[in-house]
Amino acid sequence: MMTAPSDTDRCTGGQGDSPDSPGRNRQRNLVDDHNHNQGQDDGYSQGHVTGTGLHPLHQSQRRLSRASSRRASAAPLNYDVPDDYAHLEASTISPVQNPDEDPISCLDTLERVRTRDRDYLREQRRKPIPPPPPQEPESSAEDYEREKQAGVVAKRQKVSRRATELYTISYLIFFSLLGTLARLGLQALTSAYPQSPIIFPSIWPNFAGCVVMGFLAEDRMLFRPDWGQQQPNPKKDDDDDEEAKDIDPAAAKKAHMALKKTIPLYVGLATGFCGSFTSFSSFIRDIFLALSNDLAAHGSATAPVSRNGGYSFMALLAVMITTISLSLSGLFVGAHLAIAIATLFTRFDLGLPYTFVSRVLDRLVVLLGFGCWLGAVLLSIWPPDRHSVQPEKERWRGTATFALVFAPLGCLTRFYASAHLNGWLPSFPLGTFVVNMLGTAVLGMAWDLNHVPSLGGVVGCQVLQGVADGFCGCLTTVSTWVSELAALRRRHAYVYGGASVGGGLALMVVIMGSLRWTEGFGGVKCIT
Repeated sequence: MMTAPSDTDRCTGGQGDSPDSPGRNRQRNLVDDHNHNQGQDDGYSQGHVTGTGLHPLHQSQRRLSRASSRRASAAPLNYDVPDDYAHLEASTISPVQNPDEDPISCLDTLERVRTRDRDYLREQRRKPIPPPPPQEPESSAEDYEREKQAGVVAKRQKVSRRATELYTISYLIFFSLLGTLARLGLQALTSAYPQSPIIFPSIWPNFAGCVVMGFLAEDRMLFRPDWGQQQPNPKKDDDDDEEAKDIDPAAAKKAHMALKKTIPLYVGLATGFCGSFTSFSSFIRDIFLALSNDLAAHGSATAPVSRNGGYSFMALLAVMITTISLSLSGLFVGAHLAIAIATLFTRFDLGLPYTFVSRVLDRLVVLLGFGCWLGAVLLSIWPPDRHSVQPEKERWRGTATFALVFAPLGCLTRFYASAHLNGWLPSFPLGTFVVNMLGTAVLGMAWDLNHVPSLGGVVGCQVLQGVADGFCGCLTTVSTWVSELAALRRRHAYVYGGASVGGGLALMVVIMGSLRWTEGFGGVKCIT
């Protein structure tokens, strides 16, 4: 995957220089060269960075960046990923400003990053394919041992593109199942108790999923900057102070954020788990139910009291403002958590080991992902509670198993839509918008079919519930949506957020409102 050179022109903190001052210079980002295996000289325009007075965490990250730069030309990227993966999440933009990184803290926007990447990819496609470089003579065993002792021998194994895509899909399937179970379980846990202060169940999963997304976006310790490279010779770590002056910490930070998108495990966590844990369609459904005065506490035996349109509009605003505010707050809380515990990761060396992930976990998740998906299908065919003595038999289908069957389909659809569409309009993430609108429309139709009086049976009701909780819940996402809102420029963020909420609510008014304000919602025939 190729990433365009950064031309950040606004920096805060430290001693900011003007673009024409001698303090601003263009430095080669060796870490980015390593991460994207294209052999390009990616330059970064950054403000003046002093080499003294840095936070201990910043100093440790600088040492990791130095280690990466020393091996940049020797260690290629380990995963061969498609260029479209750059459009998946807005994780190349930090959700918050790290107070420990004031000297390198730079403001950037999602529009500028994606415009730069798009123009860079177009330019690379127009360039003629260069002739293959001449093959170097094979090194002798003595040279190999000498380089190995010096700590410059690169890993010669590289995961093919097909294997990388297989691992990515397997992670997405596996984490979509976990995200769906986490969402359904948290909804049941937080909405089933009496006198609940919040009666719409989608708020808790959306908040929790955004916390995880914020942590993953800001964290740089789970996947170290030199992740996937051989560790350098420790004897040389104390002798490269002069080399440290040539390393741009801001460039290293941006390069590491781009590196994470090339790791299938990170894609599975951010796109698979967080995207499936949160649900935009459920959020819009709750807005409509508040507008139509059908939003009641879970398990409540009393029907909502009739009210006028003004109070319904206030209820609509309450659901919308509460969900968006808490989701954005969760994103920032997760980023603050990553900053707060980064010193613990550095002190106890808690990063994920590359060897275990690449040689064990990547291969194991292929069996886990497809195996768990097949297990959900088998549990839906032969539910464990079929022969239960309880009056509500086969309840598992409506509450979990059918949702798990449809969850990977929604997650994979969102993944490919975001990868192919998000790069079209840098100021408006089209892929996320399309899947959120599509999932909202499908959920509205499933809700109508489930609440039409005297229509359908128990199994049909459970299938529709599985489509709503599984397919629509994983097809739509709040975590990616709020991370894009936080990364876009203010005007574009308001346009994108307003179009998403307004478009989703308009779909629900047409789809669910046509039944609600004509025949009325009937009772469901299955227990969910």
